[in-house]
Amino acid sequence: MQIKDMIPKLGLSNSTVGFGGCKVHQTTLDCCEYNLTVFDDLIQKDAIATLDDQIIRIHHGKIDESSSDVLQKYESMQILSDPQWKLRTLLTNIKEKQDKIRNACAKSCLVDAAFFATKAKQNLDDPFSAIWIKCASYLVCDGLVLLNAKPRSPTHMLGFIRKFVKNTKNVTFSGIEEILGLERATPSLLERMMKSTIGFSDMTENNNHGVIIQKKYEYLVANSLLSDCYFYLGYLNKNNIISIRDSIHKKPELIHVLKTALDLEHDPTKLEQQAMLLHKTANNLIHLQNYA
Repeated sequence: MQIKDMIPKLGLSNSTVGFGGCKVHQTTLDCCEYNLTVFDDLIQKDAIATLDDQIIRIHHGKIDESSSDVLQKYESMQILSDPQWKLRTLLTNIKEKQDKIRNACAKSCLVDAAFFATKAKQNLDDPFSAIWIKCASYLVCDGLVLLNAKPRSPTHMLGFIRKFVKNTKNVTFSGIEEILGLERATPSLLERMMKSTIGFSDMTENNNHGVIIQKKYEYLVANSLLSDCYFYLGYLNKNNIISIRDSIHKKPELIHVLKTALDLEHDPTKLEQQAMLLHKTANNLIHLQNYA
């Protein structure tokens, strides 16, 4: 099915719609969904639709968006429907400022990584400290990917990182890789992580995202991409944790599902070492970015 054929079938013919995600970047796998953004100014969670056996994830956006984190994701967007030419104007402005937007987004990710590392170190006995460590690890990966001008596509990010030129900033990933725990990826662990990740998604997103998670898990495991699957699942959990970061301590029951979903470390001494390394790495990358 042609991507433009999806618009009338989804009832979006009169809407402003952009096509983004890994299919636009042409770094896609058979398990990857289509990503559409409807610029309707609605503040609501993504919707998941299925057309002719294709999974479509529908995001909602604002034409007057100002967040660098969101604008960066529109960097390579294709226009599917733009009745008033407003999306064309937005994308032209993004293209003119794409380096500035990408760098601002990278710095924001690295600042957040340093913040979460500090948060973990301040109270190592807090059961959430291990969660902040994992979040910081994935945020450093976000920063690295952006500094290398690659998209933050969780299914593909580990593949991008493997191919990065070995320079001062990129070699920092070796320490982050150990904290992430990628070497622990086994089919049995990934199955447990997948089930818990879907459970946590249902608790936070409640939008049937589990259909996509299940499909990608099955594809990645079947193709022996175990580390990529581990990274993908952990990254999704990071995103959902950050979406409720201000209220997560009011839900201590989430610890139980996140222990498995993020494959958490429990040794306080090790957590402290990891927090120090993450804080140092994030600050070093910010310094390198400032003087690049």
